[in-house]
Amino acid sequence: MKLKSLKAVAAVLLVTGPFAAHADCAYPKAPATIPNGATATEAEMIAAMEAFKAYDAAVKAYGECLEEETKSKAAGTAQLMQLKTMQAKKLNAAVDELQAKAKQFNEQVRIFKARSG
Repeated sequence: MKLKSLKAVAAVLLVTGPFAAHADCAYPKAPATIPNGATATEAEMIAAMEAFKAYDAAVKAYGECLEEETKSKAAGTAQLMQLKTMQAKKLNAAVDELQAKAKQFNEQVRIFKARSG
């Protein structure tokens, strides 16, 4: 019985191996929190700004990864347009989230600056 399970696992690995080697692009994670501009310290605001810079870079890298993934997966396939559309939707979702979070952060920066003024 154990040998059958081992053979089944080996068969799955042989079939999925080439796909697992080229993993999908990881969706970028937004900073966990946005400091409250009315109560945050300057150090907290600077740390948040650095986190948002890193997040912006991660979204850009995600877009580049999706582009490379499209090129590698779609070489000669009939589903090229479908894949491009799906990848564009993924990138648009990441950019939309980035813009929404950046807007929230910028509001807190204005509150912080008005308080610190």
